[in-house]
Amino acid sequence: MKTDSIFYRIFQSIPSTFFELINQPPQLASVYQFSSVEVKQLAFRIDGVFLPNAAELPIYFAEVQFQPDKKFYSRLFTEIFNYLDKTELTNNWRGVVIYPNRSVDTGDTERYTELLNSQRVTRVYLDELSSIETSSIGIETVKLIIEPESTATTRAIEIVNSAREQILDVATIREIIQLIETILIYKLPRLTQEEIGKMFGANELKQTRFYQDVFAEGEQKGKQEGRQEGRQEGKLETIPRLLALGLSIEDIAQGLGLDEQVVRQAAQPKS
Repeated sequence: MKTDSIFYRIFQSIPSTFFELINQPPQLASVYQFSSVEVKQLAFRIDGVFLPNAAELPIYFAEVQFQPDKKFYSRLFTEIFNYLDKTELTNNWRGVVIYPNRSVDTGDTERYTELLNSQRVTRVYLDELSSIETSSIGIETVKLIIEPESTATTRAIEIVNSAREQILDVATIREIIQLIETILIYKLPRLTQEEIGKMFGANELKQTRFYQDVFAEGEQKGKQEGRQEGRQEGKLETIPRLLALGLSIEDIAQGLGLDEQVVRQAAQPKS
């Protein structure tokens, strides 16, 4: 599994997840900007860097390590110190390493004992996340990465359903669904993307308040116009939002009382 790219997307989409992983207030995400950086002179790339908007806050370096590597810590600290040397930033720093479990943490540590035993570095083991009391969507998505194959699909559907109930932002819901689909594709290569997509069907979504509100909004716009074309326009405006939630063309057409071809045309990107 391309875990580094998956974590990069998780931290971009739900940056509060990173701070929950290290037992920091998730609200800290609002004062940090997340990115991947390269120390060009040496061609080093750091998986993720959280840069604060204030000098008194530390820079966080995040690395995802899912394979045993004796030289991992040597490389990690080389990358961090070279980054600090090549920038003008004066912030303090913290390192965070994310492992699937302790058995993968096999890097030679003798020369870095003081750093690893200090508050400089936090090591996160995903199989021990059950000790985190929070049940946020971000943490549950991270835990899905190491979920057993036998229960991964069931757990994925539960996370998506929770996201649909708890989150009102359409773009965020869409990104979470795409993240979870990506995780399942890597975990369950026997399933096609279409088969995985069908797991997140529209039936349960139709029962949520958000789904009903979106349809009601379209109808209300039409009533306010007082004309057939006004009602049609109001319905068409809701189509992109419903597609973003993962509804099919057929579901949207049925729910809005429109011809499927009309929905398909409205779903086309506008040039």
